[in-house]
Amino acid sequence: MSAKHPIIAVTGSSGAGTSTTSETFAHLFREHKLNAAFIEGDSFHRYTRPEMDVAIRKAREQGKHISYFGAEANDFELLQNFFREYGQTGGGKYRRYLHTFDEAVPYNLMPGTFTPWQDVSENTDVLFYEGLHGGIVDKNYNVAAHVDLLIGMVPIVNLEWIQKLVRDTSERGHSREAVQESIVRSMDDYINYITPQFSRTHINFQRVPTVDTSNPFSARSIPSLDESMLVIRFRGLKNVDFPYLMSMIDGAYMSRRDTIVVPGGKMSFTMELILAPMIQQLLETGKVG
Repeated sequence: MSAKHPIIAVTGSSGAGTSTTSETFAHLFREHKLNAAFIEGDSFHRYTRPEMDVAIRKAREQGKHISYFGAEANDFELLQNFFREYGQTGGGKYRRYLHTFDEAVPYNLMPGTFTPWQDVSENTDVLFYEGLHGGIVDKNYNVAAHVDLLIGMVPIVNLEWIQKLVRDTSERGHSREAVQESIVRSMDDYINYITPQFSRTHINFQRVPTVDTSNPFSARSIPSLDESMLVIRFRGLKNVDFPYLMSMIDGAYMSRRDTIVVPGGKMSFTMELILAPMIQQLLETGKVG
């Protein structure tokens, strides 16, 4: 961790609200006049899409599973070294994984490939990472140790599956059968690599639909924020002003001494109320707590 070059990581997958989180942080960075480096976790995938297809077939032939949730399809060492270098020097190299034709055409590349590696811009004030593995810890790597503020974006699992089905079929050209097979194939890695991270976060934002998602595989649309509640859990933070949050957020209540529940439509506003003082504290002291 570094007071001079702080790292904020949002870890979570589809349906969690990571897009709203990125927009909220971008707004907060502008308010604080911070020059932020935005890094996508997909940058640290090990394979292009064609290479991943080959790896999946080989794993299936061997009776094994491989997914983007796990270690085999991602370079945790590279991610850890990147965080370490940024924390020490404010520098490092990154790239982008291009999901769609719209993303790939400006680079004259195909979807499912990477842009060339490039240097992080000079004189950034903070690194903002959004991806699947900002809080990874295993026997070989401790990515979480290099993160100054770790936030979990956690949909209930049926909502996550709905989001993945709708996104991958409508935006990425996959069939529903292929997406369902991907969900099944990913479960071991999800349990072993994704869920443990949410016990290491400073804050978890968990989105819970208030509409029926009993059969996510029949859904054709994603429940909106207004059709959801947001469960927010704080861990190891001593300076959270719960009375202030309750007074500012209409419809909010405390379900436990470290947990508040707010209407989903107030997600962005709530995040700004919670995160603005934490960013200020991080910049002034190099830590949150």
